[in-house]
Amino acid sequence: MNSKDFREQGYRVIDWVADYLENIEKYPVKSQVLPGDTFSQIQEDPPIRPEPFDSLMSDLDEIILPGITHWQHPNFHAYFNGNSSFPSVLAEIITAGIGAQCMVWETSPAAAELEERMMQWFIKTMNLPSEWHGVIQDTASTATLAALLSAREQKTNFDVNNSGFQHNKLRVHCSTETHSSIEKGVKIAGFGRDNLVKVETNDQLAMDSSKLESRIQEDLENNLIPCCVIGTIGTTGTLAIDPIEEIGNIAQKYKLWFHIDAAYAGSGLILPEYYHLTQGFDKADSYVFNPHKWLFTNFDCSAYFVKSKETLLQTFEILPEYLKTKTRGKVNDYRDWGVPLGRRFRALKLWFVFRSFGLDGIQEKLRNHIALAHWLEEQINDHANFELLVPRVMNMVVFRYAKETFSEEELNIKNANLVQQLNDSGAIYLSHTKVRGKYALRLVTGQTTIEMRHVRKAWDLILETSQDI
Repeated sequence: MNSKDFREQGYRVIDWVADYLENIEKYPVKSQVLPGDTFSQIQEDPPIRPEPFDSLMSDLDEIILPGITHWQHPNFHAYFNGNSSFPSVLAEIITAGIGAQCMVWETSPAAAELEERMMQWFIKTMNLPSEWHGVIQDTASTATLAALLSAREQKTNFDVNNSGFQHNKLRVHCSTETHSSIEKGVKIAGFGRDNLVKVETNDQLAMDSSKLESRIQEDLENNLIPCCVIGTIGTTGTLAIDPIEEIGNIAQKYKLWFHIDAAYAGSGLILPEYYHLTQGFDKADSYVFNPHKWLFTNFDCSAYFVKSKETLLQTFEILPEYLKTKTRGKVNDYRDWGVPLGRRFRALKLWFVFRSFGLDGIQEKLRNHIALAHWLEEQINDHANFELLVPRVMNMVVFRYAKETFSEEELNIKNANLVQQLNDSGAIYLSHTKVRGKYALRLVTGQTTIEMRHVRKAWDLILETSQDI
């Protein structure tokens, strides 16, 4: 493909993307294919000779698209959104075209300095501590691993990096509702799953800070070493918010690294009405949220902040001869700020989104998403056969079918069937959780183009389907 062909086919691809997003509601939200359907249609061996682009586009429509679950569909209410936007997509195209490997400042100065400025924009617009330093990671899982490794090295005076674990007694504390990436990070960082302490939660499924302190004291009594505690703003199951300031006080008292995971709900801090959630952030050592979930920036883009840039660098930096530069120490070489050496130019899409929407436009959309969830909350509260299992937080509603004539066991089965039937219909897509053993539906109203009609459709379909179970 030469530049002439690229230009011609590029226009065609842009048209395809625009048509896809414009007509996305004609597709079933959740892919309807069976395991192996796509695999069986893909040729066993790669082609020997070049194939025409027409053939590629035809197979895209006929083989690939049926096996896609449409995350940009306004009837997608499952998990947490991975929403996008036209400005973000265009920036991603430019990023791919430039093809820069942004590992150090000198390999693309603009990429490094734009990233630094974008992180400062978040600090200013989200009421984050002004002394924090930010870096873009790929996902919150990677950012959490960076936090755990930094905590490990700070507690051991960077000895594990040099000598490895000798007798591992380091303990990591989180709540029973904390995201699974914490447990994965604990394993990868060498703490070991047995040294992850899951602290009980209160009635709102937020960490019980008194229980946290008790667990820490138990560690000390057993000659173990509390190292890190992880608080959450917006748990995956119910968007529960841990008592950040109380946890921060405990972390300071026992000299623990305090990491805050706000992967989804952290985007809501761009609204001044949620600034109160930052109370206690001054006691945190690290913090992460994902613009690729609820800030119209396509996957992947995770914003990670640290109080001590020096600790982060000392944990990760390594300097072979071929990476030495004359600007070292004068600029941010972001390869030293996390696990990967190679780094994509992710800051460009944040810049495009901020400038295309404007802060007012971003805030207006988020407020609308929250208002849609509030409407659904009212419908559930007013219906005899449904109930909220926890209070609504931001734009997620956790509820269940709860007709009084059924036992708890029967209700769990019926709600599981309800979710299955709704998702199999292709009309909407929900995910589930369990709240104190009760099977619950999770409905998130965070897709970029969602409107009231989509939420009304979801509620009508839930009511209709519930009659069949």
